[in-house]
Amino acid sequence: MISRYAHQDLLWIDVQSPIPEEIRSLMEEFKIHPLVAEELLVPTVRSKVDWYPNLIYLVLHFPTITHKHDGGSEQEIDFVIGKKFLITAHYNFNDTVHEFSKIFEVSSILQKDSMGDHAGFILFYLLKELYKKLDLELEHIHTDFKEIELKIFSGNERSMVTTISHLNRDLLNFKQAIRPHRETLESFKDVGAKLFGQEFSHYLSTIVGEYSKVSSMLDGHRETLLELRGTNDSLLTTKTNEVMKTFTIMAFVMLPATLVASVFSTSVDEIPFAHDPNGFWIIWAIVLLVSCTTYLLIKNSKWM
Repeated sequence: MISRYAHQDLLWIDVQSPIPEEIRSLMEEFKIHPLVAEELLVPTVRSKVDWYPNLIYLVLHFPTITHKHDGGSEQEIDFVIGKKFLITAHYNFNDTVHEFSKIFEVSSILQKDSMGDHAGFILFYLLKELYKKLDLELEHIHTDFKEIELKIFSGNERSMVTTISHLNRDLLNFKQAIRPHRETLESFKDVGAKLFGQEFSHYLSTIVGEYSKVSSMLDGHRETLLELRGTNDSLLTTKTNEVMKTFTIMAFVMLPATLVASVFSTSVDEIPFAHDPNGFWIIWAIVLLVSCTTYLLIKNSKWM
């Protein structure tokens, strides 16, 4: 599906789930290189940037956490950037691109000059919105940290093991998705300056800065999660050790009593109190005395 948005002499074409006929028409209209047209039809494995005489082909993968479409952990967006046009292609619905299209339409209707005089500015504002969305994704995780911390210190350490593991997986997928961005954006700065002029370098550097902010926040979140995992594991280990300690003391206390009871249960006439009318209660008193003595010895030895 192709959506077209015009602002003065600039054109933005957004293509969702492109089909060969749509790409062929765009290829003829904007003189797109056949290699680029071919790559627009299928997802690309990793982020990259290619320079052609009349355009730049940029591919970036953006991670998703709070909102996943079609079960994916990341969304690919392909950018074909010309002097006066920008083509974006993605393979499922993208919230940020959809929201940016509304902003673009409003600017077009009001004839604002904020979009700049070439398509590089459209890309600049769109990328800023995409990285802003990643900021919001990470802010959502920051809220999860507070909830996890509260539950850890409320005695829910066991349930938090799974929660922390899932969150760690999300952060790892996030990092893997944006890791190639720095190298790709640095390369894009060089070719972008060639296409749009050196005066546009400041905007290209700003895009790199937006990525760096997201990357720094991600690293901070991963460190926080590791600290929470370490705290949770320590509390869980302490609780487990306390349980094992209690069972060990119980077994140690019962062992002498069990031994005494076993001796007195032997069918031998010489067993003390065997013929005494109160023998049963005397034997139980001895067993109880041995258990209490063992308990006091353990307590005085500060084993518990």
